[in-house]
Amino acid sequence: MRTPHTRTIRLFAALALGLTVFIGSHFALAGENGPAAKEKSNTCAAKKQACEKKAPRRFGLVIGVKEEKLKYYNKLHANPWPSINQALRDSNISNYSIYLTQMDDGKWYLFAYYEYTGEDYEADMKKIAENKEVQRWWKETDPCQIPLENRKEGEWWKAMKEVYRLEE
Repeated sequence: MRTPHTRTIRLFAALALGLTVFIGSHFALAGENGPAAKEKSNTCAAKKQACEKKAPRRFGLVIGVKEEKLKYYNKLHANPWPSINQALRDSNISNYSIYLTQMDDGKWYLFAYYEYTGEDYEADMKKIAENKEVQRWWKETDPCQIPLENRKEGEWWKAMKEVYRLEE
């Protein structure tokens, strides 16, 4: 059984395929402790001034997608329901993208990226998971997805670790 946080991950992936915005879950934060976060912290301290704008938390995730469901998944994300996009915005999710690729193994995979700018990630993910329209969206998108076998317990999408970031 999935937790509300697992459902949130599916939401975001459910919405895009490089065409729109989506996802969330109970997974390790990608980027909060990454190299760029440490570099930014050191830069602010070196200048002896507070960084004015709090950096967003960044997330990267991956999941399989069924080849026979690609056309339908693309169709959903070419025209996502406005209520789904609004649920994400209302929960402090921005810069959400989903990409699709076929790997050397012949299987199809979705890669999702998004930024979280709120103060209470767990509460915002719970709000998304409890949204009736989001739950209805997941009933459409879940059958299209194939969770990876080596994901953490409770994850729908497998969280990825950030290893590099170029800040402007």
